[in-house]
Amino acid sequence: MAVLSRNLLLASTLASLAFTQTIRKDEQIVPADESTVPVAAEEINNELVLTNDTLAELASLELSHISLFKFPENVEMKESTRRQLFTGCKTYPDHLLQPVWKIFNLLTGGALIKTVPVGAVCFINNEHYDAEKCQEILAHWNESPTHADDPTSIMSPLYQGKTCMPQNGNDSTCDIGGFPSYAVNISTVAQIQLAINFARNTNVRLVVKNTGHDFLGKSTGAGALSIWTHNLKSIDYIEQYTGRGYTGPAMKLGAGVEVGELYAAADKYGVSAVGGECKGVGVVGGYIQGGGHSPLSSLYGLGADQVLSIDIVLPNGRFITANATHHADIFWAVRGGGGSTFGVVTSMIVKVYPEVVYSGLTFNITSGNDSLANVTTEAFSAALESYWRRFPDYAAAKGHYGYSSVSPRFDGISGYTWQFHPWLAPGTNLIDFKKTITPLLVEWQAVGFDVEPSFFEYDNFYQPWLSHFPTEIVANANLRQSSRLISAKNWEDAATLNQTITTLKDILNSTLMIMYNIVGKRQQGVDNAVNPAWRETLFFVIVGSSWTDTSTPAEIEAANKAVTWNLGAKLRSISRGSGTYLNEADVAEPNFQQAFWGTNYDRLLAIKKSVDPWDTFWAPTAVGSENWYITNQKPWLPEQNGHLCRK
Repeated sequence: MAVLSRNLLLASTLASLAFTQTIRKDEQIVPADESTVPVAAEEINNELVLTNDTLAELASLELSHISLFKFPENVEMKESTRRQLFTGCKTYPDHLLQPVWKIFNLLTGGALIKTVPVGAVCFINNEHYDAEKCQEILAHWNESPTHADDPTSIMSPLYQGKTCMPQNGNDSTCDIGGFPSYAVNISTVAQIQLAINFARNTNVRLVVKNTGHDFLGKSTGAGALSIWTHNLKSIDYIEQYTGRGYTGPAMKLGAGVEVGELYAAADKYGVSAVGGECKGVGVVGGYIQGGGHSPLSSLYGLGADQVLSIDIVLPNGRFITANATHHADIFWAVRGGGGSTFGVVTSMIVKVYPEVVYSGLTFNITSGNDSLANVTTEAFSAALESYWRRFPDYAAAKGHYGYSSVSPRFDGISGYTWQFHPWLAPGTNLIDFKKTITPLLVEWQAVGFDVEPSFFEYDNFYQPWLSHFPTEIVANANLRQSSRLISAKNWEDAATLNQTITTLKDILNSTLMIMYNIVGKRQQGVDNAVNPAWRETLFFVIVGSSWTDTSTPAEIEAANKAVTWNLGAKLRSISRGSGTYLNEADVAEPNFQQAFWGTNYDRLLAIKKSVDPWDTFWAPTAVGSENWYITNQKPWLPEQNGHLCRK
């Protein structure tokens, strides 16, 4: 009966949308507009939130369609009932007549944005064409802020369907494709609650975007309503936080705070924070929720290990604070269980650490038999193998972070290029760092690998991060990646290590390899949903496959399949029983449940079913995503430009 009543209510609501939207004011029925409809929010504990009283007041004023924003009456329901709430596919916004979006916008205080693809300004046949803005977009297309500062643009346009690429503006058309239809520019908790309640009650697809720094298409979706949290930029330093078994410095971070902003604030207060390597990554969004590896992880653990408290809006629209003693299941799941799954985080409190000394090195070297080469390819290969064999001496034993990339030369000359950016030793001065790596340097010299590293030492983390980490290039539309966590156990057996090295060399013949000698150090007293494979890893490796705009359909298909069934398969062959980092993985990773979460998956799925029985939140490869599919997709490239439908 509850399901029937719910569907009849929605049907009657949608049927009435063609009529004027109204509200009662001064005992008269008047049009609903900015002058008559109050913003649906009440201040409680310094937060603007949506409450039952607010909704009841608007209902008493007979505001049209206020029922679409109600909280659910029954969260506890059987699985069979859950699946009956809405069958088939998610509702497309076009199926909701325009007036309902007007009411939504009024309740949020004008925060609703109708999507205009960021590249539309470059299409001469588009109403949004603007030659000057187009040149600005093209000049900065591969920079993170171009996409982070736009309500719906993402940094991996491949998954949107590439339907409005600014480079094609002169000879193509701009379609919305896999972009959301609408976004809410979030500045209050109440706006998030309104969006979640609306999406749940109307069956509209819901996505969450912070910066759009995502490699699997989780921040976009055709016909979706997007919750854009990028502008929640608050940072509060807590000199002495006490609670949940921790006493020490901490920071409370709004959902929109990026890595660069976190590091700058930490430096201001004389502390270090665990965050990503890339400036434009949203810290408490998908980064921490996916686990979050860091230049400081071999010393302090992963990003998810730092969290002391989480403010989050759940799929039922309720705003809670989760920690070790309140809403403990949510607290456990959000720290490593993946973004866009258990709700929308508005802020987190995280540990920070006193500054220590940081030393390290960088270098860039090329092999081959021409004038550009620094060393022979034979010496290069021997030096790389020597480095791999010594991994336990660095990340595991000393807390180092070895971040480098190596690739075949792509100039037609046989050989390789290896760049360290950087090798970082937190808590180690330069003299001791050099002592640690001297045996390796001696081996390199013996094989003819005559590299001259640039060494550094700083008394804080911010300066080496600013000076030695590369600026990320984003928005490559013709690239797929795969990754793997390789266990320290591979170094405990000579035959296994030999096979590991042979396989890595084979992979390197055809692709760039991003390498991290890193440990996801287990922190005492911390229990969360992070992939257990992180605690055993010694080597995190990312590989990729690319194509060009002129590639044939067969070549594109082959390149995409190679990611999963060639490069990915080879990595899996040397890491059986391990897994990978879900934020930098192959979107088509086989058995992603095990690969991303290992033995934690069953508990995560149970929590997902409990907290979100309506499947309000869905994202590709997220917990519970296997129960849904996107229509009209190539089996080797899951994009987000079709309808989201239940299996």
